Amino acid sequence: MKTVIFPGTFDPVTHGHLDLLQRAACIADKVIVGVALNESKKTLFNIEERCALLRQVTTSLSNVEIEPFSGLLADFAKDKKAIALIRGIRCGADVEYEIQLSQLNKILNPQLETILLVANNRSSFISSTVVKEVFKHGGDITQLAPFVVQEALFKKNKDKEST
Repeated sequence: MKTVIFPGTFDPVTHGHLDLLQRAACIADKVIVGVALNESKKTLFNIEERCALLRQVTTSLSNVEIEPFSGLLADFAKDKKAIALIRGIRCGADVEYEIQLSQLNKILNPQLETILLVANNRSSFISSTVVKEVFKHGGDITQLAPFVVQEALFKKNKDKEST
């Protein structure tokens, strides 16, 4: 069974993430979405919330599992017996960055490959940061993120206002 890991912070999950994840699910037997717990990154959603959102939007993908992780991605991949990482690229700068990460991961885990998937035209401009900014300023995010993300952002905003 060929297992790949699609790692990220997913704060929050976007339509761009889902496009890449659906495509990864078509080329691998099993896709583990590795939700990164990075203490140096200030996320809007905690790790449990990010995993829950991903579980909600991937129910139709039977070969996808959602797992939080911390530490080195190369170690997580080794623990999960993954053969490759799935990484999305939106522009030339992403390619350069992903090549550097791929080379580092290859040093840390020589059996680990990196598969770069090019974002489609409809989602190449989407990022979690864009989703949060558009929402924060009252914009419509329905074409940027799943509805459950919009609901979660409304709830997060409401909770923040009541404190």
